[in-house]
Amino acid sequence: MTEAVIELKDVSLTLGEGASSVQVLKGVSLDVTGGEATGIVGPSGSGKSTLLMVIAGLEKVDQGTVRIAGETLNGKSEDRIAAFRGRNIGIVFQSFHLIPNMTALENVAVPLELAGHLDPFGVAERELAAVGLADRVTHYPGELSGGEQQRVAIARALAPEPRILIADEPTGNLDQATGRQIADLLFAKARERGMTLVLVTHDPALANRCSRQVAMRSGRIETPPSLQAVPA
Repeated sequence: MTEAVIELKDVSLTLGEGASSVQVLKGVSLDVTGGEATGIVGPSGSGKSTLLMVIAGLEKVDQGTVRIAGETLNGKSEDRIAAFRGRNIGIVFQSFHLIPNMTALENVAVPLELAGHLDPFGVAERELAAVGLADRVTHYPGELSGGEQQRVAIARALAPEPRILIADEPTGNLDQATGRQIADLLFAKARERGMTLVLVTHDPALANRCSRQVAMRSGRIETPPSLQAVPA
């Protein structure tokens, strides 16, 4: 049986302080097995993106256990979590998050260089070719279309060969046709490399491509109707 690479147990998280504090996650438990494609769905404000940030180690929980790729993140320093994330987790955001004064090649290579990779620019060039941008490596983000910018972001996420790829509304800033191409690319690369894919989306068509969907509402994972207790 394939083991879980993402294990969350009774995770809760409050953001803000005092009167402005909001409990965003409320006792969330979730296991995701290796190689699985999981879509996280639900209304705005339900905690979907925060859940992704917890999985990535970008948000520390107030209670509960976060175990990713066999390593418990609770209690680890920011530096240790950042190093762990760099090796194990690739992240694709809705708004691309590219550095505007760096070329496509530099945007992919610099994180590898900072992590001490022996051939960051060679890897970056290969990854950009793998996402169809072999002829755009010297272009800056402002010279690229939205779809091309997201391809650069995907190449950057794939470059460290992570075990887990997470994507927060990866097609949200793209037109329908371009969004479909980006979705095809994400699923193809995850499948080719045996990665676990977890994505947040409002797009039912994209969610339906996942092998599993997890619905959230008001900071909790909704129990499917078939598993809810039947009134006596």
